[in-house]
Amino acid sequence: MIRTLGASETETMRDLKPPFKFDFRSQLKDARRKLNTRVGSVSINLPFLSFSLNPGDLERRLAREIVIRMADRRVLNAFECCDDCIDQALSSLQEIRRILVDKQVELSGGPDSPLYLLIELQVEAIRQFLTFEQRLNQAAEPGSVVIAAPSDFRRSPPVREQYFSALEMLRAHLYRCLFQISKIADTEIPKIADHMRYDDAWQLEAYEQPKLFGNNSA
Repeated sequence: MIRTLGASETETMRDLKPPFKFDFRSQLKDARRKLNTRVGSVSINLPFLSFSLNPGDLERRLAREIVIRMADRRVLNAFECCDDCIDQALSSLQEIRRILVDKQVELSGGPDSPLYLLIELQVEAIRQFLTFEQRLNQAAEPGSVVIAAPSDFRRSPPVREQYFSALEMLRAHLYRCLFQISKIADTEIPKIADHMRYDDAWQLEAYEQPKLFGNNSA
């Protein structure tokens, strides 16, 4: 079931607190070392890191394909309101992951490219979300009596709320990465409705903060 949320409900979803933090400290440390000295016409902003680049033809083409294909995925176009919505979002995430991994393979000759990094930050975010989801399922009221319920409300309310919070955090991350990819593609993100879009200010409380980059530890 896909339901359009009103303005007040959208604001409520945006106010959900992150139930865990993404950990990209290793990726950001490597990116700082490899990319921070580049000079180019396209500015890329990531959590705790910014740099510029001049995209090549291959990067632009693959970036355009990613923008077009990801913009059509359900998880970026609708909020969740029940367990069926959560299941559809999980399926949509697997579709996005397949798209991104396919593009990583096409970029395998340039693993140091900024586009490869942006793809990696999305793939890794999905992996960390799925790890959180697995732990959430394992910890969900062990030993409790299972009560028959409609398929769209079979999870307990506390567990469902954790899903909503985690999916909202992941959706914001994926969209903001996609916005940076659209800069490389030199194209607008199509299809996604205005109320499902995010500004370009990263939600820094959703990320583990790297230590000073001059430090040898992450």
